Amino acid sequence: MLVTIAMLPQRLVVAVLFAALALPAQSPFPAGAKPVNLGRVGASEGPVWHPGQGVLYFTGDNRISRRDAAGKVTVFREDAGANGLYVDPQGRLVVCEARRGRVTRTELDGSITVLADSFEGKRFNQPNDLTMDSKGRIYFSDPRYGARDGMEILDAAGKPIEGVYRIDAPGKVVRVIAHEVDRPNGLLVSPGDEYLYVADNNNNTVGGARKLWRFNLRPDGSVDFATRKLIFDWKGSRGPDGLEMDAAGRLFVAGGITEANRFETTEFKGGVYVLSPAGKLLDFVPIPVDEVTNVAFGGPNGKTLFVTAGGTLWEMAVK
Repeated sequence: MLVTIAMLPQRLVVAVLFAALALPAQSPFPAGAKPVNLGRVGASEGPVWHPGQGVLYFTGDNRISRRDAAGKVTVFREDAGANGLYVDPQGRLVVCEARRGRVTRTELDGSITVLADSFEGKRFNQPNDLTMDSKGRIYFSDPRYGARDGMEILDAAGKPIEGVYRIDAPGKVVRVIAHEVDRPNGLLVSPGDEYLYVADNNNNTVGGARKLWRFNLRPDGSVDFATRKLIFDWKGSRGPDGLEMDAAGRLFVAGGITEANRFETTEFKGGVYVLSPAGKLLDFVPIPVDEVTNVAFGGPNGKTLFVTAGGTLWEMAVK
């Protein structure tokens, strides 16, 4: 008997079509495409495209900057001390303010709302990166790079916690990951709120984690630790930092390092690693500037991949 799509239940049709979409195809980049250096514009981290404004926001040099369609870069906010950025569905900029140890939201009128600055009365370490689920809940990572004195969030044995937290509303914060990863950095909630991807990057410790993990997310926004799956391991090299996912379910991960140091090898060169949902390496785009920190899709049609690396900004066409 020949079974057609029209004969299948609607739920199964959706599953079949999504599965077909999620199958990793050939390279996501047009033939001959190469990354283009847009200049040393202080782009160290946090790229995010604002679709309503048609501009790219990024962080670096202690400020938040934005680049318009004509390539003009202006300062959005001085003395920001920021890392990760996110544009919510209302067009508001959500910011991980690492230096001030808080997560804020810049309202449409320019005022700033503090969404989270402590957990159980203790100050955060360095809010680093963030993502959002379909219910508007914000997940952010809270590692500590550099000097580790003064860390306030500790477990019962006095060990510092570098966790992942969920903001359900301003001031309402839940910790969803504690010691289940080594040092969380980049985060991504997949479409449908099915998975939470965590870049585990303890890059200034010999033998520290340099891995990308995937956890199942429950409907209430909690993490199912039993489902932890290793997606990719950068071993002794620089680990994963920021990441994005395209419509086909492929992961675009900033990671690797091109010049070795006392903590990191060059086994995995610096650039953008394109992975299948299961963790198969599909493609690699080298970026000749250390450190390659983050990626974001943007442009008028969403078919431009922006990359931040060592203060420089790069772009590359995607299919």
